[in-house]
Amino acid sequence: MKLIGRKEFIPTVCVIYTLLSLTKIILEAIVQKNYGVYQENLLTILFLSLLATFVLSQQYRFSQLPLLPVALLQYVLLIAAVMLLTWLSGLFTELHPDAYRDMFWSFTIPYVILAAVYYVSLLLEIKKANRLLKHFKEELPYESNR
Repeated sequence: MKLIGRKEFIPTVCVIYTLLSLTKIILEAIVQKNYGVYQENLLTILFLSLLATFVLSQQYRFSQLPLLPVALLQYVLLIAAVMLLTWLSGLFTELHPDAYRDMFWSFTIPYVILAAVYYVSLLLEIKKANRLLKHFKEELPYESNR
C-alpha cells in the first residue's frame, strides 16, 4: 500500500477535488436536470487546465530551442484556443460585449504566473542536474589514467 507523503499530499488533494467536482457536475446534470453557467464555467476551467498542462508538458520536445520563443509560441497557441473556444460558445449563447477581453485576462493572468513558476522550477532542476553531472565527472577516474 502506498502512503501519501509530503510530496504526494497536494497532488492527491487536487485529484480528489477534481473528481468530486466532476461527479457533482455530472450528478446535478443527470439527477436535478440542472446544467447552467456555473457548471459550464467549471468544465471550461478544467478543459483549459488540461490543455495548458499538455502544452507545457511538451517543452522537452523543444529543449534545443531558446526558451523565450518556445514559451511565447506555447502561449500564442493556448490563447488562440481560448479565443476559439469563446467564439464557439458564442455560436450557442449570446456573449457579453467584453467576452473576448474577459477571457483573455481570465486566462492570461493565471497562465503567466503558473507558467513562470513551472519554467523557474524547470531551470532550477536543470541547474541541479548539471551540478550533479559535473560532480560525477570530477569523481570518476578516467579510463586513460589506468
